[in-house]
Amino acid sequence: MTLGSRPRWWTELPLIAVVYLAYAGGRLLGQGDVSTAVEHGLAILRFERRFNIDFESPLNDVFTSHAWIGIPADFVYASLHYAATPAVLVWLWKRGRSADYRFARTWLLITTMIGLIGFVVVPTCPPRLLEASQGFVDTMAQYSSYGWWGGEASAPRGMGGLTNQYAAMPSLHVGWALWCGIALWWQGRSVWSKIAAVVYPLVIALVVMGTANHYFLDAAAGAAAVGVGALLTRPALRLADTVRERFRPARAATATGAAARTADTSTDVSTDVSTEAGAAGITAGNPVGNAGAAANVSDKCETSARERERIPRQQGRGADRQRTDGGDGLGRQAGAGAGRARGTGAGGSGSDSAAAPAR
Repeated sequence: MTLGSRPRWWTELPLIAVVYLAYAGGRLLGQGDVSTAVEHGLAILRFERRFNIDFESPLNDVFTSHAWIGIPADFVYASLHYAATPAVLVWLWKRGRSADYRFARTWLLITTMIGLIGFVVVPTCPPRLLEASQGFVDTMAQYSSYGWWGGEASAPRGMGGLTNQYAAMPSLHVGWALWCGIALWWQGRSVWSKIAAVVYPLVIALVVMGTANHYFLDAAAGAAAVGVGALLTRPALRLADTVRERFRPARAATATGAAARTADTSTDVSTDVSTEAGAAGITAGNPVGNAGAAANVSDKCETSARERERIPRQQGRGADRQRTDGGDGLGRQAGAGAGRARGTGAGGSGSDSAAAPAR
Protein backbone atom coordinates (compact mmCIF):
# COMPACT_ATOMS: atom_id res chain seq x y z
CA MET A 1 0.00 0.00 0.00
CA THR A 2 1.31 3.43 -0.90
CA LEU A 3 0.81 6.47 1.25
CA GLY A 4 -1.44 8.09 -1.28
CA SER A 5 -3.80 5.06 -1.74
CA ARG A 6 -6.69 4.02 0.47
CA PRO A 7 -5.93 0.94 2.63
CA ARG A 8 -7.52 -2.25 1.35
CA TRP A 9 -10.47 -3.47 3.37
CA TRP A 10 -9.20 -7.06 3.39
CA THR A 11 -6.06 -5.88 5.20
CA GLU A 12 -7.91 -3.56 7.56
CA LEU A 13 -10.44 -6.12 8.80
CA PRO A 14 -7.82 -8.60 10.09
CA LEU A 15 -5.93 -5.75 11.74
CA ILE A 16 -9.03 -4.52 13.56
CA ALA A 17 -9.96 -8.10 14.48
CA VAL A 18 -6.53 -8.67 16.00
CA VAL A 19 -6.79 -5.48 18.03
CA TYR A 20 -10.26 -6.40 19.25
CA LEU A 21 -9.05 -9.84 20.30
CA ALA A 22 -6.16 -8.17 22.10
CA TYR A 23 -8.68 -5.87 23.77
CA ALA A 24 -10.81 -8.80 24.93
CA GLY A 25 -7.74 -10.80 25.96
CA GLY A 26 -6.28 -7.82 27.80
CA ARG A 27 -9.47 -7.41 29.78
CA LEU A 28 -9.22 -11.05 30.81
CA LEU A 29 -5.54 -10.69 31.72
CA GLY A 30 -6.49 -7.80 33.96
CA GLN A 31 -8.45 -10.11 36.26
CA GLY A 32 -6.21 -9.81 39.24
CA ASP A 33 -6.96 -10.07 42.90
CA VAL A 34 -10.52 -8.96 43.58
CA SER A 35 -9.53 -7.35 46.87
CA THR A 36 -6.93 -5.20 45.06
CA ALA A 37 -9.54 -4.11 42.53
CA VAL A 38 -11.98 -3.23 45.33
CA GLU A 39 -9.30 -1.21 47.13
CA HIS A 40 -8.60 0.75 43.96
CA GLY A 41 -12.31 1.42 43.49
CA LEU A 42 -12.78 2.64 47.06
CA ALA A 43 -9.69 4.85 46.79
CA ILE A 44 -11.10 6.51 43.68
CA LEU A 45 -14.49 7.01 45.32
CA ARG A 46 -12.96 8.55 48.44
CA PHE A 47 -10.91 10.93 46.30
CA GLU A 48 -13.98 12.01 44.34
CA ARG A 49 -16.08 12.55 47.44
CA ARG A 50 -13.38 14.64 49.00
CA PHE A 51 -13.57 17.06 46.07
CA ASN A 52 -17.32 16.59 45.43
CA ILE A 53 -16.82 15.19 41.94
CA ASP A 54 -18.57 11.86 42.50
CA PHE A 55 -21.12 12.59 39.79
CA GLU A 56 -21.87 8.91 39.41
CA SER A 57 -23.76 8.82 42.73
CA PRO A 58 -26.66 11.19 41.88
CA LEU A 59 -26.83 9.92 38.29
CA ASN A 60 -27.18 6.34 39.48
CA ASP A 61 -30.06 7.40 41.75
CA VAL A 62 -31.88 8.88 38.73
CA PHE A 63 -31.29 5.82 36.51
CA THR A 64 -32.50 3.35 39.15
CA SER A 65 -35.54 5.42 40.09
CA HIS A 66 -36.78 5.98 36.51
CA ALA A 67 -36.93 2.88 34.33
CA TRP A 68 -37.65 4.94 31.21
CA ILE A 69 -34.14 6.36 31.64
CA GLY A 70 -32.36 3.33 33.08
CA ILE A 71 -33.49 0.76 30.50
CA PRO A 72 -32.49 2.74 27.39
CA ALA A 73 -29.24 3.62 29.14
CA ASP A 74 -28.48 -0.08 29.63
CA PHE A 75 -29.16 -0.76 25.94
CA VAL A 76 -26.86 2.09 24.98
CA TYR A 77 -24.11 0.81 27.27
CA ALA A 78 -24.40 -2.77 26.00
CA SER A 79 -24.55 -2.01 22.28
CA LEU A 80 -23.33 1.36 20.99
CA HIS A 81 -19.83 0.83 22.30
CA TYR A 82 -19.44 -2.09 19.87
CA ALA A 83 -21.54 -0.69 16.99
CA ALA A 84 -20.88 3.04 16.72
CA THR A 85 -17.10 2.85 16.81
CA PRO A 86 -16.72 0.38 13.90
CA ALA A 87 -19.37 2.31 11.97
CA VAL A 88 -17.43 5.57 12.30
CA LEU A 89 -14.25 3.76 11.34
CA VAL A 90 -15.84 2.40 8.15
CA TRP A 91 -17.29 5.84 7.40
CA LEU A 92 -13.83 7.35 7.67
CA TRP A 93 -12.43 4.65 5.39
CA LYS A 94 -14.99 5.42 2.70
CA ARG A 95 -15.15 9.19 3.09
CA GLY A 96 -11.82 10.52 4.32
CA ARG A 97 -8.48 10.78 2.63
CA SER A 98 -6.03 7.94 3.01
CA ALA A 99 -3.73 9.91 5.32
CA ASP A 100 -6.68 10.98 7.49
CA TYR A 101 -7.99 7.43 7.78
CA ARG A 102 -4.57 6.03 8.68
CA PHE A 103 -4.17 8.69 11.36
CA ALA A 104 -7.65 8.09 12.84
CA ARG A 105 -7.32 4.30 12.76
CA THR A 106 -3.88 4.33 14.37
CA TRP A 107 -5.11 6.82 16.94
CA LEU A 108 -7.95 4.49 17.92
CA LEU A 109 -5.63 1.49 18.15
CA ILE A 110 -3.13 3.32 20.37
CA THR A 111 -5.94 4.57 22.62
CA THR A 112 -7.17 1.00 22.98
CA MET A 113 -3.69 -0.24 23.87
CA ILE A 114 -3.37 2.45 26.52
CA GLY A 115 -6.67 1.28 27.96
CA LEU A 116 -5.46 -2.32 28.05
CA ILE A 117 -2.37 -1.24 29.96
CA GLY A 118 -4.62 0.47 32.49
CA PHE A 119 -6.77 -2.66 32.86
CA VAL A 120 -3.72 -4.78 33.63
CA VAL A 121 -1.83 -2.33 35.82
CA VAL A 122 -4.75 -0.80 37.71
CA PRO A 123 -7.60 -3.33 38.05
CA THR A 124 -10.54 -1.40 39.45
CA CYS A 125 -13.86 -2.49 40.87
CA PRO A 126 -16.72 -0.51 39.28
CA PRO A 127 -19.23 1.24 41.55
CA ARG A 128 -21.98 -1.32 40.85
CA LEU A 129 -19.87 -4.13 42.35
CA LEU A 130 -19.03 -2.30 45.55
CA GLU A 131 -20.87 -3.08 48.79
CA ALA A 132 -24.44 -1.85 48.93
CA SER A 133 -23.42 0.48 51.77
CA GLN A 134 -21.71 2.71 49.18
CA GLY A 135 -25.17 3.55 47.77
CA PHE A 136 -24.87 2.18 44.21
CA VAL A 137 -27.35 -0.06 42.35
CA ASP A 138 -26.37 -2.25 39.42
CA THR A 139 -28.86 -1.17 36.74
CA MET A 140 -27.64 -3.91 34.39
CA ALA A 141 -28.85 -6.47 36.92
CA GLN A 142 -31.94 -4.46 37.81
CA TYR A 143 -33.19 -4.32 34.21
CA SER A 144 -31.60 -7.51 32.89
CA SER A 145 -35.00 -8.97 32.02
CA TYR A 146 -35.47 -6.24 29.39
CA GLY A 147 -32.32 -6.98 27.43
CA TRP A 148 -29.93 -9.70 26.32
CA TRP A 149 -27.37 -9.08 29.05
CA GLY A 150 -27.19 -10.97 32.28
CA GLY A 151 -26.71 -9.83 35.84
CA GLU A 152 -22.96 -10.24 35.77
CA ALA A 153 -22.02 -7.84 32.99
CA SER A 154 -23.12 -6.20 29.74
CA ALA A 155 -22.22 -9.40 27.87
CA PRO A 156 -25.02 -11.73 26.69
CA ARG A 157 -26.47 -14.09 29.26
CA GLY A 158 -24.21 -16.97 30.11
CA MET A 159 -21.11 -15.18 28.82
CA GLY A 160 -20.42 -12.98 31.81
CA GLY A 161 -17.48 -15.15 32.78
CA LEU A 162 -15.73 -14.28 29.50
CA THR A 163 -15.44 -10.61 30.45
CA ASN A 164 -13.34 -8.79 33.00
CA GLN A 165 -15.70 -6.90 35.26
CA TYR A 166 -12.80 -5.11 36.92
CA ALA A 167 -11.54 -3.41 33.78
CA ALA A 168 -12.91 0.01 34.72
CA MET A 169 -9.87 2.30 34.69
CA PRO A 170 -9.79 3.93 32.16
CA SER A 171 -13.25 3.89 30.60
CA LEU A 172 -12.84 2.90 26.97
CA HIS A 173 -16.55 3.48 26.52
CA VAL A 174 -15.84 7.16 27.03
CA GLY A 175 -12.52 7.00 25.17
CA TRP A 176 -13.98 5.40 22.06
CA ALA A 177 -17.02 7.72 22.15
CA LEU A 178 -14.76 10.77 22.38
CA TRP A 179 -12.74 9.46 19.44
CA CYS A 180 -15.96 9.05 17.44
CA GLY A 181 -17.03 12.59 18.32
CA ILE A 182 -13.72 14.09 17.24
CA ALA A 183 -13.76 12.09 13.99
CA LEU A 184 -17.31 13.20 13.19
CA TRP A 185 -16.50 16.83 13.89
CA TRP A 186 -13.25 16.59 11.91
CA GLN A 187 -14.57 14.87 8.78
CA GLY A 188 -18.28 15.61 8.95
CA ARG A 189 -19.65 18.50 6.91
CA SER A 190 -23.33 18.51 7.83
CA VAL A 191 -24.96 20.10 10.85
CA TRP A 192 -26.14 16.69 12.05
CA SER A 193 -22.62 15.31 12.10
CA LYS A 194 -21.53 18.26 14.24
CA ILE A 195 -24.45 17.68 16.63
CA ALA A 196 -23.67 13.96 16.87
CA ALA A 197 -20.01 14.78 17.47
CA VAL A 198 -20.97 16.70 20.62
CA VAL A 199 -23.95 14.71 21.88
CA TYR A 200 -22.64 11.16 21.54
CA PRO A 201 -19.59 11.45 23.85
CA LEU A 202 -21.66 13.34 26.46
CA VAL A 203 -24.42 10.71 26.37
CA ILE A 204 -21.93 7.86 26.79
CA ALA A 205 -20.25 9.64 29.70
CA LEU A 206 -23.62 10.07 31.46
CA VAL A 207 -24.60 6.46 30.71
CA VAL A 208 -21.42 4.85 32.08
CA MET A 209 -21.75 6.81 35.32
CA GLY A 210 -25.54 6.51 35.67
CA THR A 211 -25.44 2.72 35.23
CA ALA A 212 -22.69 2.59 37.89
CA ASN A 213 -20.23 0.96 35.53
CA HIS A 214 -17.59 3.68 35.90
CA TYR A 215 -16.49 6.47 38.18
CA PHE A 216 -16.12 10.03 37.00
CA LEU A 217 -12.33 9.61 37.15
CA ASP A 218 -12.65 6.54 34.92
CA ALA A 219 -14.35 8.72 32.31
CA ALA A 220 -11.70 11.42 32.72
CA ALA A 221 -8.97 8.80 32.32
CA GLY A 222 -10.62 7.55 29.13
CA ALA A 223 -10.53 11.07 27.71
CA ALA A 224 -6.89 11.39 28.77
CA ALA A 225 -6.08 8.12 26.97
CA VAL A 226 -7.51 9.63 23.78
CA GLY A 227 -5.30 12.69 24.21
CA VAL A 228 -2.15 10.64 24.78
CA GLY A 229 -3.05 8.43 21.83
CA ALA A 230 -3.31 11.50 19.59
CA LEU A 231 0.18 12.61 20.65
CA LEU A 232 1.66 9.18 19.93
CA THR A 233 -0.04 8.59 16.59
CA ARG A 234 2.36 10.43 14.27
CA PRO A 235 5.50 8.89 15.80
CA ALA A 236 3.82 5.49 15.55
CA LEU A 237 3.03 6.05 11.86
CA ARG A 238 6.62 7.06 11.14
CA LEU A 239 7.87 3.96 12.96
CA ALA A 240 5.44 1.75 11.04
CA ASP A 241 6.62 3.21 7.71
CA THR A 242 10.26 2.62 8.67
CA VAL A 243 9.61 -0.99 9.67
CA ARG A 244 7.58 -1.59 6.51
CA GLU A 245 10.39 -0.35 4.30
CA ARG A 246 13.00 -2.32 6.20
CA PHE A 247 11.14 -5.60 5.87
CA ARG A 248 10.55 -5.23 2.13
CA PRO A 249 14.05 -5.77 0.70
CA ALA A 250 12.88 -8.03 -2.08
CA ARG A 251 10.37 -5.53 -3.36
CA ALA A 252 12.93 -2.74 -3.11
CA ALA A 253 15.50 -4.80 -4.99
CA THR A 254 12.95 -5.60 -7.68
CA ALA A 255 12.03 -1.94 -8.00
CA THR A 256 15.72 -1.00 -8.17
CA GLY A 257 16.41 -3.57 -10.89
CA ALA A 258 13.42 -2.35 -12.88
CA ALA A 259 14.63 1.23 -12.51
CA ALA A 260 18.12 0.21 -13.64
CA ARG A 261 16.73 -1.59 -16.67
CA THR A 262 14.63 1.43 -17.50
CA ALA A 263 17.71 3.66 -17.20
CA ASP A 264 19.72 1.33 -19.47
CA THR A 265 16.93 1.35 -22.02
CA SER A 266 16.79 5.12 -21.89
CA THR A 267 20.56 5.30 -22.36
CA ASP A 268 20.38 3.00 -25.39
CA VAL A 269 17.59 5.04 -26.88
CA SER A 270 19.55 8.24 -26.28
CA THR A 271 22.62 6.72 -27.92
CA ASP A 272 20.60 5.63 -30.95
CA VAL A 273 19.06 9.05 -31.22
CA SER A 274 22.48 10.71 -30.98
CA THR A 275 23.86 8.40 -33.66
CA GLU A 276 20.97 9.07 -35.98
CA ALA A 277 21.32 12.78 -35.30
CA GLY A 278 25.05 12.69 -36.11
CA ALA A 279 24.38 10.77 -39.29
CA ALA A 280 21.66 13.11 -40.32
CA GLY A 281 23.86 16.13 -39.53
CA ILE A 282 21.75 18.63 -41.39
CA THR A 283 18.76 18.40 -38.98
CA ALA A 284 20.31 17.55 -35.63
CA GLY A 285 23.86 18.95 -35.93
CA ASN A 286 23.83 22.63 -36.90
CA PRO A 287 20.53 23.66 -38.37
CA VAL A 288 21.66 27.26 -38.95
CA GLY A 289 24.87 26.29 -40.75
CA ASN A 290 23.08 23.64 -42.73
CA ALA A 291 20.46 26.15 -43.69
CA GLY A 292 23.26 28.49 -44.85
CA ALA A 293 24.88 25.69 -46.81
CA ALA A 294 21.58 24.82 -48.38
CA ALA A 295 21.08 28.49 -49.23
CA ASN A 296 24.54 28.63 -50.82
CA VAL A 297 23.83 25.57 -52.89
CA SER A 298 20.52 27.03 -53.95
CA ASP A 299 22.17 30.36 -54.83
CA LYS A 300 24.78 28.53 -56.87
CA CYS A 301 22.12 26.61 -58.65
CA GLU A 302 20.21 29.80 -59.37
CA THR A 303 23.46 31.56 -60.51
CA SER A 304 24.26 28.73 -62.85
CA ALA A 305 20.82 28.91 -64.33
CA ARG A 306 21.09 32.66 -64.83
CA GLU A 307 24.54 32.23 -66.33
CA ARG A 308 23.22 29.62 -68.71
CA GLU A 309 20.53 32.02 -69.77
CA ARG A 310 23.01 34.90 -70.06
CA ILE A 311 25.67 33.06 -72.13
CA PRO A 312 23.58 32.78 -75.31
CA ARG A 313 22.63 36.45 -74.99
CA GLN A 314 26.29 37.39 -74.55
CA GLN A 315 27.22 35.22 -77.48
CA GLY A 316 24.53 36.88 -79.57
CA ARG A 317 25.67 40.35 -78.54
CA GLY A 318 29.30 39.33 -79.35
CA ALA A 319 28.29 38.19 -82.79
CA ASP A 320 26.44 41.44 -83.40
CA ARG A 321 29.44 43.41 -82.25
CA GLN A 322 31.67 41.34 -84.50
CA ARG A 323 29.38 41.95 -87.45
CA THR A 324 29.21 45.65 -86.63
CA ASP A 325 32.94 45.88 -86.09
CA GLY A 326 33.54 43.92 -89.29
CA GLY A 327 31.31 46.25 -91.35
CA ASP A 328 32.95 49.34 -89.90
CA GLY A 329 36.40 47.90 -90.60
CA LEU A 330 35.52 47.10 -94.13
CA GLY A 331 34.11 50.56 -94.61
CA ARG A 332 37.19 52.16 -93.16
CA GLN A 333 39.37 49.88 -95.26
CA ALA A 334 37.37 50.79 -98.36
CA GLY A 335 37.58 54.46 -97.57
CA ALA A 336 41.28 54.24 -96.93
CA GLY A 337 41.74 52.40 -100.23
CA ALA A 338 39.73 55.03 -102.08
CA GLY A 339 41.79 57.76 -100.49
CA ARG A 340 44.97 56.14 -101.42
CA ALA A 341 43.65 55.72 -104.91
CA ARG A 342 42.77 59.42 -105.21
CA GLY A 343 46.15 60.32 -103.75
CA THR A 344 47.86 58.21 -106.23
CA GLY A 345 45.84 59.64 -109.04
CA ALA A 346 46.58 63.22 -107.97
CA GLY A 347 50.24 62.46 -107.57
CA GLY A 348 50.39 61.09 -111.05
CA SER A 349 48.79 64.21 -112.54
CA GLY A 350 51.19 66.46 -110.69
CA SER A 351 54.12 64.52 -111.92
CA ASP A 352 52.82 64.70 -115.40
CA SER A 353 52.29 68.47 -115.02
CA ALA A 354 55.76 68.93 -113.63
CA ALA A 355 57.21 66.82 -116.37
CA ALA A 356 55.46 68.81 -119.09
CA PRO A 357 57.23 72.16 -118.50
CA ALA A 358 60.44 70.27 -118.13
CA ARG A 359 59.99 68.99 -121.61
